[in-house]
Amino acid sequence: MEQMSLPALFEQARKIYLAASESTVDQDTVRKCCEMLRQCEEMISKLGLFSSNETKDDISTANLKYLLVLFYLGEMTEKIAQDDRIQILKAAQAKLKEFVTFCEAMELVPEEELQTSGASSFADLRAKKIARFKRQRAAEAKLLEIKERKERRGRSTKAAAISSPIEAGEDDLQDDDGEEEREAWLMSISLALCKAFDLLEMLKKEEEMLSAINEKKLQEGEKEVSQAILDERAQKAEAWHRDAATRARFTKPSPPITCATFAQDVLEGRRQVSEVHEHKHQPLIFGPASLVGKNPTSDRERIAAQVFQPHYRFDFFHKVNKVNQGSFVSCLAAKSKGDIDYHLILSFMNADCRP
Repeated sequence: MEQMSLPALFEQARKIYLAASESTVDQDTVRKCCEMLRQCEEMISKLGLFSSNETKDDISTANLKYLLVLFYLGEMTEKIAQDDRIQILKAAQAKLKEFVTFCEAMELVPEEELQTSGASSFADLRAKKIARFKRQRAAEAKLLEIKERKERRGRSTKAAAISSPIEAGEDDLQDDDGEEEREAWLMSISLALCKAFDLLEMLKKEEEMLSAINEKKLQEGEKEVSQAILDERAQKAEAWHRDAATRARFTKPSPPITCATFAQDVLEGRRQVSEVHEHKHQPLIFGPASLVGKNPTSDRERIAAQVFQPHYRFDFFHKVNKVNQGSFVSCLAAKSKGDIDYHLILSFMNADCRP
């Protein structure tokens, strides 16, 4: 394929393009056609067939057809099946835009297509599409007319060659710059421009749609990742608790028993003093010895037992009144008259509170 001439390479790629336009071809053929068209593009550049300061009138009829290389390449690139569809769409749009730009430089793009679409209304866009459709139909009709005319001329030439084989020959060959061939290629370029504008709009919409889908997938993917992390943490926590619960059935430690707790249980009857040997702390007996091992039977015993507990907060007047309210009030009254000494009150209280 590398040793083929530009006309032969272009003609072979064009046949594949026409076949792909009429029916579905396999991916290997599509990629092969794209490779051939890229080689045509490279050869055209090396040969310098076109110049930026030329117009369509300056291009020879033999070279007009090579303007279609970019269009063919853009349309065939769009047919490539690939996982990254957006990349294919961008590559196809790039070639189609390059084709439109080059045709614009050659003064081949209609004036209505050159108008900017930024401020166009819906009615203007609709009118532009209608005009484009009419140009496309006119180009297709003209190409069909030229084809039929060439076929009729071919039949006439064949008949003339049979009747007079000696005279038939180069006189019936078309000149490369013949008006009919030139018109045919110009109509082909006009038709390609109509298709290129429509295809560009379609590919742009497809790219925007796929980009929006990918963005949504990305956002959902981040949420899924975050949820997956939370789920993983929850699973680890649940597994840890399950393991801890399993271990606890075999290695469950005894609840810690403080001295104050044990003494309180003994005083309130929940534990027996005989369980002292199971306690880790010594001594194990708290409070008045007379109260250990029995429940308090009176307020006096209950108050006296509570006085010796760690949590107890001694309230002087409250406890004394509870012990012997009448005697203590009498002492206070005598004290207010100066008859009894204060130390006598304390002695009375201590004697009265003694178990």
